[in-house]
Formats: sequence, structure tokens, C-alpha cells
Amino acid sequence: MRSRAKAMDHQASRRHGITPYASTNIALKFAPSHALWTSARWKLRLDTGSEAHEIQVKGVCAEATMPLLLNTRNPKLKTVKDLSEKDKIAVGAVKVSIQARLLQMAAATAFGEAEFTRFDPLTIGMNSPDASAALRSGAGEVDTNFSLPPFQYAELKVPGIHTLASSNDIMGGPHTFTMVYATGKFHDANPKTYQAFLAAIKEAIATINRDKSRVARTYIEMTHSKESVADIVAILDDPLVHFTMTPAGTIKFADFMYRIGALKNKPNSWQDYFFEEIHNLPGS
Repeated sequence: MRSRAKAMDHQASRRHGITPYASTNIALKFAPSHALWTSARWKLRLDTGSEAHEIQVKGVCAEATMPLLLNTRNPKLKTVKDLSEKDKIAVGAVKVSIQARLLQMAAATAFGEAEFTRFDPLTIGMNSPDASAALRSGAGEVDTNFSLPPFQYAELKVPGIHTLASSNDIMGGPHTFTMVYATGKFHDANPKTYQAFLAAIKEAIATINRDKSRVARTYIEMTHSKESVADIVAILDDPLVHFTMTPAGTIKFADFMYRIGALKNKPNSWQDYFFEEIHNLPGS
């Protein structure tokens, strides 16, 4: 799904005078919504021999709000409480990926906050295509995958695979899946480029929401995906999938990570970790 937004953003960037990703490869990054705290944590401390430098990092805007599905081929699993040492769960990265954090939140809800690491030993770090292939094949030790769009939808077409939980259930509502973040240095030194990027991504999101068939065709052309136009449009038409610049539910990630000690400072608002250009949006 991130590639769909990027495909349209690539085209929109040119119209706003930006060579696509010439600057963004360095200072504007696309990432899952939790990454602002997991990898940047507002100030990224870099040790270079005798000196230590801190780089301010903040969110630029959201890209998409959509659920992640915890899919399994184990028929005995009905809820997350049924997970045991017999199960192996594929996640993007052990302990720190968005899927791993969501599993920790699920464990905290099901068994109490002190048990937030309960599922960590069950997880295996795998990239999304490999994890999805492992689950669908029925071979190997991975019987559960905290999946991502579009892989999660393909998994559910395989007989015997069902959804154990959705991230929306764990979070208690919709949440941002992908977002853009940048360094404060880049933001302050490049106001025109920054504004052009915001205009480009706004146009890209408007195009996605206005002409989903065109977006689906563009995505297939740019990624050489084997998915059909109809399959992609079906994902885009899912009422739980929204392409938007407005952050949703991000403060829930931040609050949880502060409570478990993954964050040193507790934010008062989502606006604390996003640049002021989107503070007028009804974010959370």
C-alpha cells in the first residue's frame, strides 16, 4: 500500500518542481507510524568518536490509515490469548517493528501491562513477502503472520487461514499505518522544497481518493505487481482504508511506548512530534 502512495507521489512531485526523492532519500523518509519513536524518538543521538550529536526529527504528515491483520493457519487459535510457545509469529523486526509493538499492546491488554513482552519470544523477524509466502505455503515453523497490506488480503484467500486480531481492535480504533518524517535541519533550511513536497503528497492523496482505477493501473505498471486491477481497487475501496495526511491514533503508540520505557519523554499531544505545517489538521 505504501507503494501505491509513492507511485502517485512520484508523479505529483514532478508537477510541483521536485525531482522525485532526490532530496527525500536523505531527509524525508517514509515509514510505519511508530517509527518516529522507535528509530528517531524525536532526537536521534549520533556518537562520532569524541563527540555526540543530536538530530531533531519530527513527522511531516501521515500517508495512510489502515488496519494490519494478525493472520494464522492454526485452527486452534481463536484469540491472542490462545497463542503459545508452539506458535511462531512473523513480524517485520523482533521487538521494535510496528507489528511487534502491536503484539506487545495486545499482550498488555490481555494479560496486564507487566506482561507486555509475553509474545516477544514467539516472534521471528521476516520481510513481508517472505512472511506471507511462509504462511500461505503451510510449510515451515511460521504459522502466524502479523501481516501488512496487500499481503494480508492475499493470505485470507487461502483456505484455512483466518484473522486472529486486527490492529484496529488492538488500538481501539483506526490508526496511521505509514507516515513521512524529516529532520528539523532539512525542514528549516528548505522551506520551499518542504512546501512543494506537502503540496505534491496532498495532490497524490487526492488522486488516489478520486480515481482508484487509475491508481491501481499506475501501481501495477510501476511495481510490476501480479495483482489484478480489481484486487487493488477492492483494497482501496475497503472502508477501513484511508489515504490521508491527518495522523490518527499516533498518540496511543507514544503513550504505550512511554509506559513500557521505550520512550524517555511523554508527549502531551501528537503536535509535539509533527511539524507545525499540519497542526491545523484534526489529528490524534
